Amino acid sequence: MAKIKNYLGRNLKSKSKRDKLTKSARSLLMSKIHSKQTSFERYFFEIIKKELPRFETHPKGILGRPDIIIRKHKICVFLDSNFWHGWQYPRWKHKLKNDFWRNKIEKNRKRDKRITVTLRRKGYIVIRLWEHQIKNDPSKCVEKIKNNLANE
Repeated sequence: MAKIKNYLGRNLKSKSKRDKLTKSARSLLMSKIHSKQTSFERYFFEIIKKELPRFETHPKGILGRPDIIIRKHKICVFLDSNFWHGWQYPRWKHKLKNDFWRNKIEKNRKRDKRITVTLRRKGYIVIRLWEHQIKNDPSKCVEKIKNNLANE
């Protein structure tokens, strides 16, 4: 077996394989994935409750509905999942089954960039944390937010 050199230990050079699930089974599975209150979000919220001043989750009225906002300091934090937001997407896009998923992830990435730029122009500090960063070193992610509180 070839040595795998990427961060998550996945073989990104392999070819796309036929889906083992039927179309309806895959659809049912994907419909159960939520955009809010994912397991890594809930895990991170529990950690930061002890560490940070008052914050809100998924506030209405702010572009992109950040996962966390600290209004007093105008800090928006987005917790981006590796798949849906395309962490290192160019390395693994060839493995996707069809154009639907490529288009979906590419639109998500463009939207993320547009939202980040717009919020920064409005004076917000925008922090984007990846799912694997939160899982591997949550304290470092909390520090990243705290540092932006201190730098104000």
